[in-house]
Amino acid sequence: MTQTNSADTETNAGADAATNALEIRMATSDDVPRVLAVMDGIMEWLVSLGRTAQWGTQPWSESEALVDRVQGRVDRGELRVAATGDDEIAGVLSVSQQPGHYIQAAEEPELFINLLATNRRFKGRDVGGLLIAEAKAEAARRGLGLLRVDCFAGDDGRLKDWYASQGFTEVEPFTVRRDSGPDWPGMLFAMRVELPGVA
Repeated sequence: MTQTNSADTETNAGADAATNALEIRMATSDDVPRVLAVMDGIMEWLVSLGRTAQWGTQPWSESEALVDRVQGRVDRGELRVAATGDDEIAGVLSVSQQPGHYIQAAEEPELFINLLATNRRFKGRDVGGLLIAEAKAEAARRGLGLLRVDCFAGDDGRLKDWYASQGFTEVEPFTVRRDSGPDWPGMLFAMRVELPGVA
């Protein structure tokens, strides 16, 4: 199960100015602690709302498996960060050409969003939309016409609504069976990417 997708589901009037001030760059090992801090902040927010079905209650920084997962994505050149001029991390994006093990492979080459998250300090600034745009651009740069992502489909369904608002289409629901804790309901989404020179 991918631990992805705590995307920013709110917008405000200053969103364009805020996102224009951000730079998306490849993450380095030096960024790992700050990426984990972003994820911990999201975790704390979800727990405060009583929404523990998505990620549980253990902070990412205290999970060896999740720390290793983030470091692995950096090492493989998959992880990007949206950063301010002061290098504060506003959002996190990880893409690869392989989905999680619980997702059936596509029938064509694809780019898959394995992680997308927005720093809670930047809520309402459409950082998530900026990261989706970067994923689409990366797919086009690689000549990949299919972009897919999965998200948690439980609770109030706001994540599903947000991905639909970004232009994704629902493909199919799925359930990840877990030995510890409740099963994880998910939704798989897909989007066609316009490729240069392809009619």
